[in-house]
Amino acid sequence: MAAKKKDSKGKKEKVKKPFNRYKMYSVSGDKVERKNKLCPKCDSYLAAHKDRMTCGKCGYVEMKSK
Repeated sequence: MAAKKKDSKGKKEKVKKPFNRYKMYSVSGDKVERKNKLCPKCDSYLAAHKDRMTCGKCGYVEMKSK
């Protein structure tokens, strides 16, 4: 969980981290390759978790084998 800071009124605000797009791609020579898989249903990225790959758009779930 991200750290929280107080604004001028004393309320706590969540500190957001910048999204690092360079972690999703790997460059080798002239080729750019995607690290994460694409969803077979809607062609968006699958999010990589410890035990599964999930699509936030359509809800597709792919379990990782042990």
